[in-house]
Amino acid sequence: MSAKNTTQVLIGGKIVTLSGYESEEYLQKVAAYLNHKLAELGEIKGFARLPGETKQTMLSLNIADDYFKAKKQAETYEEDLQTKDKELYDLKHDLVALQVQLEKLKKMQR
Repeated sequence: MSAKNTTQVLIGGKIVTLSGYESEEYLQKVAAYLNHKLAELGEIKGFARLPGETKQTMLSLNIADDYFKAKKQAETYEEDLQTKDKELYDLKHDLVALQVQLEKLKKMQR
């Protein structure tokens, strides 16, 4: 198991200590993502005046939305990959069958 990393990050203008088995770079990337989402929400008129709990709920909903969209995209890519794998298998099977036919024809011509 890899070593546990601890790093300080800036999220929403506050220094937060994160700890985990991921790299420090990854933890910084997560913090940057949260800051980006907070900045997006901050552009919404009236967001700054909302209660903290409502802001956190909106942030959570936005992150969940990103998650489900990314998950759906990954599922679509997986389905496409499986379809392409089957097509490739079928093409290889057809190629082998044609090679066998070609060999038979060659033998018949001799």
